[in-house]
Amino acid sequence: MHKPARTHLVAVKQILRYLKSTSDDGLVYKPSSLSLTAYADADYAGDPDDRHSTRGSPSNPCVTSPPITQVYSRRKHVISSDTNNPYSPLVPASTSVDVDPIAPRYPSRTHKPPRQFGYSSTDFSYSCYSHDFSSFLSSIHTLSEPTSYKEAICNSLWQQAMNEELSALHKTGTWDLVPLPPGKHAVGCRWVYKIKTKSDGSLERYKARLVAKGFTQEYGLDYEETFAPVAKMTYVRTLLAVASVYQWSLSQMDVKNAFLNGDLFEEVYMVPPPGVLHNPREVCRLRKALYGLKQAPRAWFEKFSAVIGSLGFQSSAHDPALFVRSTSVGRILLLLYVDDMILTGDDLDGITQLKLALHDRFEIKDLGPLHYFLGIEVASSPKGYLLSQSKYATDVLQKARITDTRVADMPLELNVHYSPSDGTPLDDPTLYRTIVGSLVYLTITRPDIAYAVHIVSQFVSSPTTLHWAAVIRILRYLRGTLFQSLLLPSTSTLELRAFSDASWASDPFDRKSTTGYCIFLGDSLISWKSKKQ
Repeated sequence: MHKPARTHLVAVKQILRYLKSTSDDGLVYKPSSLSLTAYADADYAGDPDDRHSTRGSPSNPCVTSPPITQVYSRRKHVISSDTNNPYSPLVPASTSVDVDPIAPRYPSRTHKPPRQFGYSSTDFSYSCYSHDFSSFLSSIHTLSEPTSYKEAICNSLWQQAMNEELSALHKTGTWDLVPLPPGKHAVGCRWVYKIKTKSDGSLERYKARLVAKGFTQEYGLDYEETFAPVAKMTYVRTLLAVASVYQWSLSQMDVKNAFLNGDLFEEVYMVPPPGVLHNPREVCRLRKALYGLKQAPRAWFEKFSAVIGSLGFQSSAHDPALFVRSTSVGRILLLLYVDDMILTGDDLDGITQLKLALHDRFEIKDLGPLHYFLGIEVASSPKGYLLSQSKYATDVLQKARITDTRVADMPLELNVHYSPSDGTPLDDPTLYRTIVGSLVYLTITRPDIAYAVHIVSQFVSSPTTLHWAAVIRILRYLRGTLFQSLLLPSTSTLELRAFSDASWASDPFDRKSTTGYCIFLGDSLISWKSKKQ
């Protein structure tokens, strides 16, 4: 056998010293005798991408093996996982295997976004929130909602909520029970459940909403025009940034059963909902717009626009869902997102009168100061407003059914490129599409994952195991930065600045470029995007 040169032995010594410093206890190295004792072992499905195991082999026979001077202690390690989850990167829970303590795959350094972007996890974490807002976050993180009628009917509180919804529908004359005319079809319906909280995070009420399955409607038969403006998230952040600079208070209002205020002109029939007594072959002939119908948002917005216009408000030319009234006393701004609205301005008396006027026309609930809006947590501090989505991110992690506790310091690996042919196609891509869609909504307050979400969104039509591994890494990054917030500083100016950049044919498969931009209002980041050209 060829005798190794001295330079080779020096190199081996350096490698062994490095391995010893990284706590790799499978090797015993004694510098005094230049001897090496090796142990062979294998992990169980250690690679998260292809689920292959890694096996160690014995050392070179030319290296002498002295008597064992150290004992390698091993312990049983039970890995738990959901056996029904085809996406789970772990082994079944019933498997008990001997594994070595493996160093973390991801670096342990802390990821620190640039300070000049006004986005820092070190300045604003869960621990630095006020006591009241911390209690609010703790409250909303512990609430759970049923996902089906079968689950909700077993709870008396949800039974009461469904009875209240049916009473409200009957009170407004939403439908009449009639036989289904020949040649007509009835759309289905379902119950949707939501727990409403107060501004301090305490429980307000259990809300059950009946929603029509409008995806079965046919154009020209039971609906025509459907477009209805809603507030864009860029304008939501802009409004909060302006309110932060001018020290305006923010209040939130909610319209109860908003779509029932819209007038329905088309002939629409619906299957009676669970819990409603009816004769065989009877259906509901809808008289009012119901949640889920394609034309319901448009009918409600037309009704609200007419009412708010009669109170002296004008719709913004840039966003039809933003209504403004300017008088000699001051300004009032109202931003509408379906049935949720944000009120702010410097005319405090005018805001109070506006709330009373809206109460006379609609059934509206004043939710007090703005704390929770469309899954966005809004915290107020002397430095400005903080926007986060920790509750929503927690729900996404639970939805993904990841049972380990690993975290990643970056949402994507450096210089990584994915192609549609990478990996093995997933048998059922439903979960992949659901999680990616949730991550897209999470970018409302998380610009740090915008590029990574842009990458994984390109493969929703036919995702593979490698693409799913990239999604898992994003989720592990979110777990480590759960309470990261977006700051809209109160000391900012209102100067508009924009930055953009683009790569040059960066995709090695289709040679397309990627464009990215971010827009600041003073020091407040209000808009950003990463998109392939």
